[in-house]
Amino acid sequence: MVWFEGFEAAQHDVNGIRVFARHGGKGKPLLLLHGFPQTHAIWHRIAQLLRDEFFLVMPDLRGYGDSSKPADAPSHASYSKRAMAADMLALMQQLGHERFFVVGHDRGGRVAHRLALDHAASVERLCLIDIAPTLDMYAATDLAFASAYYHWFHLIQPAPLPERMIGGNAKFYLHWKLGGWGTGNVNYIEPQALAEYERCFCTAEGIHGACEDYRASASIDLEHDRQSRERGEKIACALHVLWGERGVVHKLFDPLALWRAQCTGPVTGQLMPAGHFIPDELPQATAGELHRFLYA
Repeated sequence: MVWFEGFEAAQHDVNGIRVFARHGGKGKPLLLLHGFPQTHAIWHRIAQLLRDEFFLVMPDLRGYGDSSKPADAPSHASYSKRAMAADMLALMQQLGHERFFVVGHDRGGRVAHRLALDHAASVERLCLIDIAPTLDMYAATDLAFASAYYHWFHLIQPAPLPERMIGGNAKFYLHWKLGGWGTGNVNYIEPQALAEYERCFCTAEGIHGACEDYRASASIDLEHDRQSRERGEKIACALHVLWGERGVVHKLFDPLALWRAQCTGPVTGQLMPAGHFIPDELPQATAGELHRFLYA
């Protein structure tokens, strides 16, 4: 397995915190954002497939991996998607890029959505992987959604309840989530990537950072999303949406229709023969989708 050979790794002081990121390649700048419960390592195989055509930037979001895990705020503002998006903009500007492509999986997709709303001039094209808009998902809460997305409602409980419960056997919990919401099968993840997920998530700080991310999504992020809709703010750039055939999103929602309602530009989409963790499971197919869309 080729890891991140040829990519630089460094800590960057941005937006009052430190963000760990790998970057390298050549061509137009492309920001790749991971989700829960992972790190930038989700992109390690895709990075090798796209490095000759894009300058790739692969950070750990605040609260995850080797990036800062800032102190809590009463409103959870420290972990809002607005704050995370500001981190990413500052990182890209520090690397010399004012305008760039953005791809976000899972939580990274929610950061990417906010980035496209708050800093529209900087986002040239956007790809969101296996999510529907946060506000629409919470608004449609019913038994089916709460059962499939139980972790959304568990992780938002006041500290330290979910932290203590997960911390009792963090590796088991991590594998449970990565294994497709309960199968425990993580064989599709290469051992070095899985070891990174374990190293970064299975700590008190890593678990707490992830919980704060979700607490923000159920509070201040919803406020920001409602305000954006009241003001008529929508994604202005072209959007491509990917979702997994064995995932849950498309079984409970119509991701393409929901995202089209939040965009003024063209929206395309593609069902992928995978579960939720599409970049890990289908790196070549995912890289192909990104190449076709970003160079359209």
